[in-house]
Amino acid sequence: LPPSSSPGEIPALSDKNTAGPTATVAAEEGNPSALSQNTGPNVLQIDFKKLYDNESDETMSWMHEYFGLREPTKKNDHTGRFAGHNLILITAEGFSHMVIDPELTPTLYKMATQGYVFPEFYTPIWEVSTSDGEYVATTGLIPRSGVWSLSRSAVNYLPFTMGNALRREGYLTMAYHNHTYTYYDRDTSHPNLGYEYKGLGNGLDIPEQWPQSDLDMMEASVDEYIHKEPFHTYYMTVSGHLEYNFTGNAMAKKNRHLVDHLDYSDEVKAYLSCNIELDRAMEYLLERLNQAGVAERTLIVISSDHYPYGLTDEAMNELAGHEVERNFELYRNALIMYEQGMESEIITRPTSSLDIIPTLHNLMGLNFDSRLLMGTDIFSDTSPFVVFLNRSYITKDFRYNSRTDEYLGKEPTADYKTEMSEKVRRMFMYSGLINEKDYYGYLDARNQLPIPRAYPDNVKELLAKDEPETPSETP
Repeated sequence: LPPSSSPGEIPALSDKNTAGPTATVAAEEGNPSALSQNTGPNVLQIDFKKLYDNESDETMSWMHEYFGLREPTKKNDHTGRFAGHNLILITAEGFSHMVIDPELTPTLYKMATQGYVFPEFYTPIWEVSTSDGEYVATTGLIPRSGVWSLSRSAVNYLPFTMGNALRREGYLTMAYHNHTYTYYDRDTSHPNLGYEYKGLGNGLDIPEQWPQSDLDMMEASVDEYIHKEPFHTYYMTVSGHLEYNFTGNAMAKKNRHLVDHLDYSDEVKAYLSCNIELDRAMEYLLERLNQAGVAERTLIVISSDHYPYGLTDEAMNELAGHEVERNFELYRNALIMYEQGMESEIITRPTSSLDIIPTLHNLMGLNFDSRLLMGTDIFSDTSPFVVFLNRSYITKDFRYNSRTDEYLGKEPTADYKTEMSEKVRRMFMYSGLINEKDYYGYLDARNQLPIPRAYPDNVKELLAKDEPETPSETP
């Protein structure tokens, strides 16, 4: 690495930085009550000091020091709330909070308002748009500049993706994408994320059109997992894809009759029409979960890959009802975390798609090391931090706009400004190095990444409900 990329001055490692207690060990021995223990840090038994002392590679020694000194998040009152539940994780193409409407998209509206609500959630855009958006939402890492990070990660060990984490716990793990299965090299990246993966040309049999229907994808896939608990399914949708018009966009044309009465331009109407297809897919999914008797133990999480940049600036302003601020507001979006029957909660702290993976690990009571992820568990007491591609960032007290070099809100001290600038630089650098150096694999090869199972062999022991009877025929 060039000198400009060196880590700078970091306090030396000491024994107290090297490891923490292994989480939920009692659960590994068949005691699910351990999952309810909400004390202590979310860390694994990693001896960073030993790694550092024995390291001959300079870059790797920097990494051991950096991760060994990071402050872990702590378990909290949300730890393990969804332990043993099924999980459906969705990255929605071009999705925006601005499409959520009680009349146009009633299912999305219900899910967005009756689960965990995040009014200050952001989906930063990265260099490789959709693929980088998927990478962030599935790994909790910042993409590396100049490469397809998700494709590059296909040769790496990725223990903290939900696919690999839940497969380790005995879950059926499936992934689907309703476009060409090889696009963005998903045929190599998604199996490595821990999934049996299907797309167009690889087992997902749906009508060919552009863009393809999210509803068709749900109808073609749900029966492959819904009666095989515990299950975790990942979807990358495509109905919300640009261009937004009524001439070449099959989803816009399909749902045009539902938006013709609206006082919007055709561009905005077409965009809304595309997202109505996602809403209908969610309506079907919830209906099937209810028919199978698993809706109240299946957590559904939806986030966007990026803001709808296929809309012109004028259309974006029209949809928002005002001129959209371009450095922060443009990236505001919705994070949906919904399970039927759950208690709704509003979380006001700023958060981003980088935080999804650590948050899900904590909610599901899984063993992980929060120091090795760039996002933060949303429910932890760690100060929130949202970072953007241009190195702008948001804290609980202020926003830093790198375009204008302005601080909005509480004015930080000069020392704090320097500290935050270094924090951002290191986050980008070391996150990229995790991918480039296969750092998780490096740790695992040295027996320094122990991840004991968090759940008992029979996951149903974690649930206070009986297993539903599997229907003899698919409804």
